[in-house]
Amino acid sequence: MAHPESSAANAASADPITLQVIQARLAGIVQEMQTSLFRTGFSTIIRESQDASCALLTCDGEVAAQHVVLPLHMGAFPACAQGVLRNYSPEEIHEGDAYITNHPYLGGSPHAPDMCVMTPIFFDGEWVGFSATMAHKSDIGGPVPGSCWSQAREVYQEGLQVPPVKYIDRFRTSKDIEEIIGCNSRTPELVVGDIRGQVGAARLGERRFGEMMAKYGREAVLACYDRLFQLTEERVRNEIATWPDTSAEGERFLDSDGIDLDKPVRIRVRIDKKEDRLLFDFTGSADQTRGPANIRPSVVRAACSYCLTALTDPALPTNQGLARVVEVNCPEGSVLNPRFPAPVNTYNPTVHALVEALFEALSQLTPVKKIADGCASRSIIIGGKNEKTGRSYVQYEIFGGGSGARGSSGARSGKDGVSGTNVNQSNARIAPIEIIESEFDTRLRRFELVRDSGGPGRFRGGLGFVREYEFLNPEGRFSLRSTKHVVAPKGVEGGGNGRTGKGVLNPGSEEEREIPSRCSDIQVRQADVFRLETPGGGGLGEPLERDAEAVLRDVKNGYVSAEYALEAYGVAVEEADGAFVLDEARTEAVRRERRKAARS
Repeated sequence: MAHPESSAANAASADPITLQVIQARLAGIVQEMQTSLFRTGFSTIIRESQDASCALLTCDGEVAAQHVVLPLHMGAFPACAQGVLRNYSPEEIHEGDAYITNHPYLGGSPHAPDMCVMTPIFFDGEWVGFSATMAHKSDIGGPVPGSCWSQAREVYQEGLQVPPVKYIDRFRTSKDIEEIIGCNSRTPELVVGDIRGQVGAARLGERRFGEMMAKYGREAVLACYDRLFQLTEERVRNEIATWPDTSAEGERFLDSDGIDLDKPVRIRVRIDKKEDRLLFDFTGSADQTRGPANIRPSVVRAACSYCLTALTDPALPTNQGLARVVEVNCPEGSVLNPRFPAPVNTYNPTVHALVEALFEALSQLTPVKKIADGCASRSIIIGGKNEKTGRSYVQYEIFGGGSGARGSSGARSGKDGVSGTNVNQSNARIAPIEIIESEFDTRLRRFELVRDSGGPGRFRGGLGFVREYEFLNPEGRFSLRSTKHVVAPKGVEGGGNGRTGKGVLNPGSEEEREIPSRCSDIQVRQADVFRLETPGGGGLGEPLERDAEAVLRDVKNGYVSAEYALEAYGVAVEEADGAFVLDEARTEAVRRERRKAARS
């Protein structure tokens, strides 16, 4: 089979209008794929939390378009495609095929629960690209429900590892592969159903891509790729070229790797900028960890791409042109480039620390854009056997907390952080209480913002939230995959840190105990209660410079207590006749005295 190619001459000949139309059409296709996947998802992870992404790729595995829910998948899709291309020659790729993989090393999945499905796109009998989906699975085996064992020491302990294999051969599904996957999951119907939904979304992408080629012509579409990639690359490089030629550094720490609980894990980056080029050097980061805090280089590159997009143009098309800008040095054997078979399943806290270190370094190159640390990401997993149905279940939820305050010395004014949200590369949604209580034996007793959790500053960090669960099953197995319970979200430019997170089992009882941010397989019984307090975001700027009226509004809204307003901001708020009022004279006196003390 001939490999489709487009020459530079063809790429240059694409007129600007056709170029923009095809770019918009590609974006529309992946958006429609994404909507289809969410609507056909069997599990709450896909249907409600929307932990999935869709993409169109070239025959070489380059991203032509991606609907970004999880930006880190920008690096995962090409790595998965390369795994398929290593295992199958073009002559072995046929219309109607589908390939799957969840292997972090042989493929490109961030961890085993993320299953990638790729289908080759054919037009008039010729292979012209891939349609791809990646989605988190409720359970793929391993020692604990949800397959995210915080004490895993190698990938073999993280569930079933599927190398890039042909799952469907010319529209004939391999029942053997489905049986193997199903038999290795505590929730086989959900996992196999979600995989089939991924195939359906990929087939939709195939059809829409074919319709586009039928309308605009095969050569016209393929000729646009090089130019679209080039335009994206040029937009980023032109912005980088305006930054000063210098070096910058940033670092963050994880609470732990899940095994060595008293040992923070260091993430360090040095960025060398020269003209329109950036080199991201991660020498100085921790060695690969015993526990599953490691991440693969494809995820590192995706994090770098995400940060560049955020700082240059959030509306930047997601394609291979962005990846061409990112030059990375990840020393082998480090937490960011572990040697096989190092565990990787609780990778998300590491990615958040990496992104925050990158933003710290990049803010030294782009001083007009600043952001404090956010809450990072966390998930809870409850597994067991439903007493009513007799079937196993896995309740998997993804949460954020508060975002960091952000500011600019340019035209865009600074803003407070957002409360009760996901941050950075985690865009999954919080599953509604009604869905959780209707599908699982769990009662939600509390779901509210945590007062005073946002870091103080001229711009306040967003608030974290508390979510409290009562277990209704006679017994279950509980796991927490979180971070920032020890290392607080950092404030910037004089802003205070956000409040750390906290997990407590049976709060207020004789059996109360605090649990670490990464823990697995805690046995819970009926009527046990788990309370999760998520971190608040860091503040930006000197708290004494925050407008006193803004502090008063925060007190009225319940975001800040009157006591904390005085302690953190030097703002005196009194309650009179059931209403909060600002004591301007006392506020001026307190702030004057504190500024005087700070200067001396």
